[in-house]
Amino acid sequence: MTTDSFHDRVALITGAGSGIGRAMAVAFAKAGARVVVCDINGESAERTASGIGDTAIAAVADISDEASVAALTETAISAYGRIDVLCNNAGIIDNMALPADIPVEMWERVLRVNLTGTFLVTHAVLPHMLREGRGAIVNTASEAGIRGGAAGAAYTASKHGVVGLTRSVAWAYAKEGIRCNAILPGPTLTGIATAEGVRDFDPAGITRLGPVLALGEQMAQPEQMADAALFLASDAASFVNGAIVPVDGGWSAG
Repeated sequence: MTTDSFHDRVALITGAGSGIGRAMAVAFAKAGARVVVCDINGESAERTASGIGDTAIAAVADISDEASVAALTETAISAYGRIDVLCNNAGIIDNMALPADIPVEMWERVLRVNLTGTFLVTHAVLPHMLREGRGAIVNTASEAGIRGGAAGAAYTASKHGVVGLTRSVAWAYAKEGIRCNAILPGPTLTGIATAEGVRDFDPAGITRLGPVLALGEQMAQPEQMADAALFLASDAASFVNGAIVPVDGGWSAG
């Protein structure tokens, strides 16, 4: 991308306090965008925003809470007047438990953040994109969104849901100039948080999932995920809509 390919555009990025989200925020800022750096951890959001400079603001939000998401959207609109790009990146992992073993509370929390949270932010931002007649949404799904054995039951279900939501939004709003795509990161050096209650990973789940996980031993840098998101949100991808893009070094090809 050229250094000004997102000039005069506004990008809202969730989970931007660390890892892939932080790399996305930096990448969009370097490409000329004004960035709303959202994270549930205010200090992390501030560090990312201050590292970018005066073209970024920090915002604290719990994406699983509708009122918090409404306040986040209002912060972005008040600051910049519109939202051109949404990167739904925030998420949490489970303890890798198999379906018979995962606590119901953990299931509900992971689904609430990863899937319902992605929906809530999309739901809040879409009216503003519709008003402008354009917009690009990039969801961070996962390799677990297309596999059954790459993560625990809750995380796998949530990311399959994100893939379905991505396709639904892409189909519903293509004629309104809004595109929605998803990246599927493979193993990445990132700071994804664990769900509340996770102290140790489930041994049975790790043992069962081990052979599949071993296929993805090559670790990616967060910046490699950010580059893919930047492309999908850019005019270079203007006819790419509803795409589910593995960014996994070939893991899904095997």
